[in-house]
Amino acid sequence: MSQRYTCTRFRHMIGKAAVKARCYHGLSVTHSVQNNHFCAVNPRFIAIVTECMGGGAFIVISVHQTGRVSPLHARVCGHSARVLDVKWDPFNDRRIASCSEDCTVKVWEIPQNGLKDHMTQPCKDLLAHGRRVALIEWHPTARDLLLSSAYDYKVFVWCLDTDVCVIQTPLCVINTHQQLVLSLTFNPDGSLIATTCRDKKIRIIEPRTGRVLQESSSTSHRAFKILFLWNVNMLLTTGKSCWNHRQFALWNLEDLSEPVMEEDLDGGSGVIFPFYDPDTHLLFLAGKGDGNIRYYEVTDVKPHIHFLAEYHCQFPQRGMGVMPKRGLDVSVCEVFRFYRLVAVRDLLEPLSFCVPHKSGVFHEDIYPLTAANQPALTAHQWLMGHDQAETSHPSALCPVLMSLRPGGKDLKPCHITSHDKPLRCQDTRHLHDIIIDTREWTEDDTQSLDWISSHTLTKSSGHETEPHESSVCSSSEVRGHHRRTPM
Repeated sequence: MSQRYTCTRFRHMIGKAAVKARCYHGLSVTHSVQNNHFCAVNPRFIAIVTECMGGGAFIVISVHQTGRVSPLHARVCGHSARVLDVKWDPFNDRRIASCSEDCTVKVWEIPQNGLKDHMTQPCKDLLAHGRRVALIEWHPTARDLLLSSAYDYKVFVWCLDTDVCVIQTPLCVINTHQQLVLSLTFNPDGSLIATTCRDKKIRIIEPRTGRVLQESSSTSHRAFKILFLWNVNMLLTTGKSCWNHRQFALWNLEDLSEPVMEEDLDGGSGVIFPFYDPDTHLLFLAGKGDGNIRYYEVTDVKPHIHFLAEYHCQFPQRGMGVMPKRGLDVSVCEVFRFYRLVAVRDLLEPLSFCVPHKSGVFHEDIYPLTAANQPALTAHQWLMGHDQAETSHPSALCPVLMSLRPGGKDLKPCHITSHDKPLRCQDTRHLHDIIIDTREWTEDDTQSLDWISSHTLTKSSGHETEPHESSVCSSSEVRGHHRRTPM
């Protein structure tokens, strides 16, 4: 079916795992059976949920600290029970949220140069849940907003824009689920969330009010994980068929009565995690306990999801993290990067997917404008009903966008107010020179206090490179600038 689709610029994309010297060794990966990623990545830090006695903990290391990680490395260990998931704030590379079996959600501020001692005191402690908290998710466009879901079947929306350290009252309470929520996700502008539940139903909900807008009634597909495919105005779920085969399904946002399409994958037992890149419209399906990753392209051409290829590895993954686009190496045409938790080897393995284009040249067709680490809204603006950045134009959707082009030329002129600074993308020309074994890591000059400020990457030879500029625009200004051209 979907294998007949061949007209794509990504048909020759390949996945390549990092060599041993650029992996992270000696990690005691958690033994939790929770179906979460257990790993979170941003351009500065990596957080991994670890196994420990007498409480819950996770480790935070620099992305440049490759090689063996000391078993005595400082940890974030403020939870009294096992940590179930961690997520980095998309607008602050030093702030991370964690949820645990101790029924709490905690928010931590990581020091600028990483952890030197164990961290036990969070900057925010969220205490309203009555049972263990399984899921957390940051708002994609508004700062200081966090979602959490627990085994009490409730979904809470938290506002962190307060001086109070212990927060016991959530901003909004979504109490529409009668069984455990298995996954949740925001749409691109954060105005809706989609959830899957153990009662086999998919729901689209307004997070401000908790009102259910759509609810599925299909019995042919049991959904576990869910995400929005906003370029085709659809939802994608992964789960099991009525014959207990692993499969994915595509749903129309306007009608969840029956899936638009279903496709069986195999007879495995692990949960399939979907990952979607809205810039290139690439979809990756990685199973927990599998050693392979399937990847597809999503288009408006039926059947919408077209198989490209499959990456194989002999070692299975327990969890996975994904590097944001602003942390990729554009000089080698890298379009996606996983961090695979290989529990059987106590290893975190970077896995890059690259397009075989000419290296050293910026390719606009595979690097359109992407989400920046700058919020479009405040928590108060979002609560008052705004989903757009100070404009009434119906097509002006969040989030704020940035260019990955090195050198500073704007793809499209945009207005930057006096209190805003242009975002700068990562200098990737000498990325491989700084990805080295730094087991005796001290202060790292490449980690500036704020990603949007200018920075200089220093090579081991002592020569310096000039910082690169990148442009920031709203989605309304670039809507239609990067349209997919038929091959």
